[in-house]
Amino acid sequence: MDMKKLILQDSTVAYIDSGEGRPIVLLHGFCGSSSYWEFVIPTLSADFRVIALDLPGHGQSEPLKGNSSIEDKADQVKKLLDALNLSDVTMFGHSLGGYITLAFAEKYSSQLKGYSLIHSTAFPDSEEAKKGRLTNIEKINQSGIYSLIDGLVPKLFSPENQDENYVGTAMEIGYSTSAQGAIDALHAMKDRPDRNQVLESSTLPVLLVAGEQDQIIPAEKTFSVNKSNIKHSLIKKSGHMSMFENPLELISEIQGFLASL
Repeated sequence: MDMKKLILQDSTVAYIDSGEGRPIVLLHGFCGSSSYWEFVIPTLSADFRVIALDLPGHGQSEPLKGNSSIEDKADQVKKLLDALNLSDVTMFGHSLGGYITLAFAEKYSSQLKGYSLIHSTAFPDSEEAKKGRLTNIEKINQSGIYSLIDGLVPKLFSPENQDENYVGTAMEIGYSTSAQGAIDALHAMKDRPDRNQVLESSTLPVLLVAGEQDQIIPAEKTFSVNKSNIKHSLIKKSGHMSMFENPLELISEIQGFLASL
């Protein structure tokens, strides 16, 4: 798919802009890129205008200057949407993209028609997870991004979905992440706050998607709030990467959610 680029305050953002109609925004996970959505975008762009960006320091987007928080990354998404003159969007965030989506919803809810967390959570990192982030930062500093990706990506897929094509594709995407971008994201994820109150207070329609076999974020961490405006969806035969592992079911859930808005 053709990538477009915009310079937003000295940092270049790369993104896909496909289709026409109501705008939806797709935010990928850690060490991913807009290419994570390659099995999803063609179907969705038949009915919607799909914006899928590379997060800072990922894919073809430059890292933000200095240490950037999850909130800073949400601000970068806001700047892109403003540059494209888009509001009233529906945002779908996978993993890290979900943390950014929640930060966006907290700060810019008036720009959202609804939002979704896909294999993500409103909970902060546990102390153990924070130590893991620091270990991964050290791994990148000592051995480079490839060593991190080689250990990380297979765990994203369920044990029964270790298909060489899917895992290999995700690894190739991961290798394109800049070391600075990955380290910056690890710090941001480690320091992010608990945002369950955003879900609890939100009056917007929300879709929470979990993978039945997710080894990274179990369903109970995704389905943290029960309210009438929040839909829970469990994707069968999927780990942390339903956009690869079971894209048809993920697309169906996304389409159903969009039809309800």
